Amino acid sequence: MHRRTFLTGAGAALIAAMALSSPMTVLAHHGWGWAEGEHSELTGKVTEVRLGNPHGELTLEVDGEHWVVEIGQPWRNERAGLTEDKVAPGTTVTAIGNRSQDSSQRLLKAVALVIDGKQHVLYPERMS
Repeated sequence: MHRRTFLTGAGAALIAAMALSSPMTVLAHHGWGWAEGEHSELTGKVTEVRLGNPHGELTLEVDGEHWVVEIGQPWRNERAGLTEDKVAPGTTVTAIGNRSQDSSQRLLKAVALVIDGKQHVLYPERMS
């Protein structure tokens, strides 16, 4: 015989409270709502790479500052031809995308990357 346990009362309320108390920056980070509407370009050297889920990130050193460049999900990066070899530390990359609306953040959501003169488009629907 199988028994099912459902959370009720205080347990359910605790889980709901924990979920709702998550930092808003985490919730706002996914999607595009946190970013400016106009495209910007950043060119710098890759210092760190993470190409996993939920989306990849590159850290670029740009004029002595470290910028986090959010790239696509693994399937989107693969479709654009991005591999760990192409964005290895030391590689010069130009990121085209949307900066954070919070000017204190060094954060850009890339719609495309230019590496060795070749453009790798992540979000063709956002290129304009």
